[in-house]
Amino acid sequence: MKKVILICVVAVLMFACKSQSATSTSTDRKAQIAIKGNWEISSVTYPGSQYIKVNTFQLADSECFVGSTWKFVSNNNKGVMALTKADCAAFSSPITWFVNDNGQFVLKVLSAGEKAKKVRDGYVLGLANQTETSFQLIDKIDVGGKMTDVVYQFQKVN
Repeated sequence: MKKVILICVVAVLMFACKSQSATSTSTDRKAQIAIKGNWEISSVTYPGSQYIKVNTFQLADSECFVGSTWKFVSNNNKGVMALTKADCAAFSSPITWFVNDNGQFVLKVLSAGEKAKKVRDGYVLGLANQTETSFQLIDKIDVGGKMTDVVYQFQKVN
């Protein structure tokens, strides 16, 4: 009898302590509405950037994202991003995105005509320093066993 009770207690604790997925929380509509519009990445910064190359979103070197344009539509959580920097491969793609109640920005880069539910890989970034004209997305990467912040600085485009 003691074993049965112990197993039940352990099972309850395991389910109660289960972490919540970034996609299973509700959305932060206020933060999403503030992001609506056209934006440009003005800088990408991280410690050791002069020595370390970061492959952002498995698409291109992080430096290729400086000057990239992003359009966010808040009522349907869709948009478009485009890399246009000289000396970098041109790239444009539809995206889906949302901001959850934990202050996390959830992003999926789609292929043309592809539905978001068919895309298995996405990115969860921190949203910080949000104003009417700027915000930051912060990605965490592992550099030599130490977690390092990569900060993408967005500026509003008129």
